[in-house]
Amino acid sequence: MREYFKYLLPIVIPLVVLLLPASAFPVEGLTILQQRVIALFLLAALCWVLEPIPIYATSVVIIVLELLLLSDKGIALFRSGAGSPEFGELLSSSSIMATFASPIIMLFLGGFFLAMAATKYRLDVNLARVLLKPFGSNPKYVMFGLMLITAIFSMFMSNTATTAMMLSILAPVIVLFGKDDPGKTAFALSIPVAANIGGIGTPIGTPPNAIALKYLVGENAIGFGEWMAFGVPFVAILLVFAWVLMCAMFPAKQDKIELSIKGKFLKTPKAIIVYVTFAATILLWLMGSSHGMNSYVVAMIPVAVFSATGIINKEDLKKISWEVLWLVSGGIALGLALDQTGLAKLMVNSIPFDNFSPFVVLGGAAALCLLMANFMSHTATANLLMPIMAALGMSMSSLVPFGGGVTLILVVTFAASLGMSLPISTPPNALAHATGNVESSQMAKVGVIIGVVGVLMSFIMVWILNLVNFI
Repeated sequence: MREYFKYLLPIVIPLVVLLLPASAFPVEGLTILQQRVIALFLLAALCWVLEPIPIYATSVVIIVLELLLLSDKGIALFRSGAGSPEFGELLSSSSIMATFASPIIMLFLGGFFLAMAATKYRLDVNLARVLLKPFGSNPKYVMFGLMLITAIFSMFMSNTATTAMMLSILAPVIVLFGKDDPGKTAFALSIPVAANIGGIGTPIGTPPNAIALKYLVGENAIGFGEWMAFGVPFVAILLVFAWVLMCAMFPAKQDKIELSIKGKFLKTPKAIIVYVTFAATILLWLMGSSHGMNSYVVAMIPVAVFSATGIINKEDLKKISWEVLWLVSGGIALGLALDQTGLAKLMVNSIPFDNFSPFVVLGGAAALCLLMANFMSHTATANLLMPIMAALGMSMSSLVPFGGGVTLILVVTFAASLGMSLPISTPPNALAHATGNVESSQMAKVGVIIGVVGVLMSFIMVWILNLVNFI
């Protein structure tokens, strides 16, 4: 029976919401279009939590339903009454369709091209080989080296791809540990933890960061280099904390381990193009807009170079994580509907948030996001919460002394990436759990502690950023 509920609830509940009279909602002045958006929001939330269909498919369904039910080119039946105050203003179909080619999507596409080229020409493995040399053979220092390399790669590559690569490098090392050696757990757990933390460091490191940028516009806009200016120190501190925590919880009994990674840097013309393009793209991102280009434009450079030179061919294009791009597109479309129909603003204004302490609002938002991110996709969590948080940040005057909406968005974004307590929380966690070297209870203990400490650190971080007038 429970199996049927996951298919029935996402259909029945949104349908009931659609058919209810407007007076049934405890919100003054709700329009017909806003009521439809509530139904779509519930459909998205239920599908992303229960997963009756793949989460990326939910995003496509949301975009199509917005085109049919909310747009100026939708079904004629659903456009009757348009223009009247009780109906609301129809959305532009072009705006909804443009979510598939949003600058955020292009930023991620550029990141995917860089990661794919780096893997194809073994830049990632060779960098790992070179960078791990200084860490010697003491297990705890080798583990820190692995975490550091994983975190750095996760800033520019898919967390999942980074974890898969690093776990394969780690596989021959794991077998060196005794059957009951806690060090085996520490090593296996260190990779997903570092991948999850590392993604916070750049706008392309993890989808929640890119979704946040969608709402950090105008005078609140944050560039690629500016994000790294606070993201990388945050990652460094939390990474050291996670390393100390795992060394204390799972101390290795072995005194020495040997990490052997074979390979050498390729010197073919295409490999050199990959090295130069990779370095140039990251350098341009770090320079902000001082060269006249924003990070979205820079992201298209590797796409053009690798396509034109055949470094990424049509077979490689099939391996790109299109489902991630679709998932982010659906979130942007949902945010567009919440914003342009005025629903997000109406929902926020209907609750007297100004009567609450800003600390309660910030803490509550972060706690809700962290909890949701542990049980569902980080991207889906950010997709659902970000438009509401953006509207809330703009409406709460009591938040202004603490950085306003930017503070709220950053705290929620970081909380979304810190949900890593369960094997289902993130793909890196699932990969590590599949090795059989980490139990769910061990992952939960480490994940909860790092998540809570990370959220508390994000509060300190935004306080410092506000103190130096960064936000």
